Amino acid sequence: MSRSRKPTADEKRLWRAVMQGVTPLRPDNPVPEDVPPPAAPADEPARRLKEAIKAAPLPAPKPPLPPLAPGKTPGLDRRSADRLRRGRMDIDGRLDLHGMSQAVAHDALTGFVLASHRMGRRAVLVITGKGLYGERSGVLKSAVPRWLNDAPLRDKILAFQPAQPKDGGSGALYVLLKRRRDG
Repeated sequence: MSRSRKPTADEKRLWRAVMQGVTPLRPDNPVPEDVPPPAAPADEPARRLKEAIKAAPLPAPKPPLPPLAPGKTPGLDRRSADRLRRGRMDIDGRLDLHGMSQAVAHDALTGFVLASHRMGRRAVLVITGKGLYGERSGVLKSAVPRWLNDAPLRDKILAFQPAQPKDGGSGALYVLLKRRRDG
């Protein structure tokens, strides 16, 4: 057996305001008129709330993160920067971009970095290749550092460095990801 509670006077006024201008489906069952229409002061709290929202200052935008470049490790302690540069960090994942077009490589890099960050990986290796034309730099070799500095990847990355010869040398990059902050 359920008990139904009676609506308060404020609830009745609110219902009346909501139902104002509504035509009943069955005119033989009219809405009871025992509650007076809402008074002007009932709208006062809503009006004050709207004014407070309009007057509230917008949160300040985050300052842009400094661009990353090999050899630059802002926000990274010297010991960690040395370990990254010397290839002494455990590699938690590898991505080989050899033979991919720029569009495919960009999508693969974005997915790999975001997934690695979500999984809590810290250091990953991205193999770009050195390029095919002797002295000129490869297309992916020059594009990957730009992509790492762009959204949505930049805010997930602490630093990147060219890899040691054992890991691909100048045709690969060590990428150090930020720790994942849940909460």
